[in-house]
Amino acid sequence: MSTSPILSPFLDQKALVMKGMQQSITVRMKVGSDLVSPVCVYGLCDSLGVTVRFNDINMEGMYDRSPKPRIHVSALRPLARRNFTCAHELGHHVFNHGSTIDDLREDQARSSDRPPEEILADSFAAFFLMPTLGLREAFTRRKLDPNRASASELFAIACNFGVGQSTLVNHLTYAVGMISTARRMVLGRITPKMIRTEVLSEVVSEPLTIADQHWNAATLDTEEDALLLLPVGVVVDTAILMPERVLPSGRLFRAVKPGISRVVIPGTTWATYVRVAKRQYVGLARYRHLEDSNDD
Repeated sequence: MSTSPILSPFLDQKALVMKGMQQSITVRMKVGSDLVSPVCVYGLCDSLGVTVRFNDINMEGMYDRSPKPRIHVSALRPLARRNFTCAHELGHHVFNHGSTIDDLREDQARSSDRPPEEILADSFAAFFLMPTLGLREAFTRRKLDPNRASASELFAIACNFGVGQSTLVNHLTYAVGMISTARRMVLGRITPKMIRTEVLSEVVSEPLTIADQHWNAATLDTEEDALLLLPVGVVVDTAILMPERVLPSGRLFRAVKPGISRVVIPGTTWATYVRVAKRQYVGLARYRHLEDSNDD
């Protein structure tokens, strides 16, 4: 971070956020990704030669720079949180930071006294997973005004980009200015459990992923026993995704075993690969969808 007395801490932090955004664009272009679509951060890490491993550890994650770059992510955290943590640790890698350990913390903490390296890594992760052009397109496809969208509508977009509800709302508010702070305060009172209850019309403890008719990610990652709400008309492999019931907003499925299955709506362009991992899987990320995975 700049030490010039002319710049205020706020301006310094803004400059760091912009630097993180620019680096996210550079990395996307380097691996041949566009600046709109959701991406799989674990696949990207493989492309960059960074090994990712899930561990049974009580922390967010860790970046180990030597002898070869490796990211460790807590298997105990929610799936969307793991995605952001991995992208955050990748930020440390692309900015050539040293080895780091990230303790448990709230989503995108906004403390002004956070180290510059952490601000850079968070900004990189947020813009890498939620590119501004991609977010604008997501709202346009759904014909939604970000400031008027319901919590469940925002949740569907968060699922599409593989992030948590609060992570998306904070990014839309503080980084890209698509949601007002007043609207953020309202949305901040709505918990994931409340969203699940509204969407499913019952209280459930299992995590839920919504893949609506506007879903455009090539893959959908989930875990055993998690719930998926897919559009009406989808064709699935019932050995991996067990039908639960039909709802006004789509068909509800439960992931019943690890594996990869292509899910399609015949006669349309809607398709994605659903990848189911063992619950709280421990091991190399590249093997998370295998029933019997080998470690190194």
